Amino acid sequence: MNEMKITELYDLSHTLAAPYLSQFTYPWEALAGLGEFIVELGKSLSKEEYEETGEQIWVAKTAVIAPTASITGPAIIGKGTQVRHCAFIRGNALVGDNAVVGNSTELKNVILFDHVQVPHYNYVGDSILGYCSHMGAGSITSNVKSDKKPVVVKAGKASLETGRKKVGGMLGDFVEVGCGTVINPGSIIGKNTSIYPLSMIRGYIPAGSVYKNQGEIAKKED
Repeated sequence: MNEMKITELYDLSHTLAAPYLSQFTYPWEALAGLGEFIVELGKSLSKEEYEETGEQIWVAKTAVIAPTASITGPAIIGKGTQVRHCAFIRGNALVGDNAVVGNSTELKNVILFDHVQVPHYNYVGDSILGYCSHMGAGSITSNVKSDKKPVVVKAGKASLETGRKKVGGMLGDFVEVGCGTVINPGSIIGKNTSIYPLSMIRGYIPAGSVYKNQGEIAKKED
């Protein structure tokens, strides 16, 4: 299960959440206390670089926030980030530098590393998206099982209990998700992996892969 550890999925130099994430082994373990961490981090941010625009909402002065966007705290929006028309940030959101939260995109209980793009009609909940990862238009993370039971993370015959009813997707650095894809609860996508459009992701997808459909995963060629 080493491939699903935080140290294998993410370069922590690309997020303000590095000291928080480094406490945990697996990324979903960081979801429970994320809100509290964001509040404490927000209080420590430089007032020269960030301003508190609302209750427990800290926005970098170089970020661009559309007037139609809705942001509920706790939330931190990083330097140079764009939050576009009708974006809906529901709280417990740490959005990194130079990221894009696009038109009608919804975030809840998430960490977005620097340079993440969720630019068109995306839902990202109870998830962590690594450095330079990108979700194509209409792709979403599903964070609750249909039977409402706690999410189990599976990799082949191995499985790990999360103890949580809400776990979305954990995307490693440089993951590309095609348009219209559904990432099922507790899915882990290894770094440098590309997902074909209209895919349904379940379980663990190895790093450096091209996911075409269930059972057809090719290793990327150098």
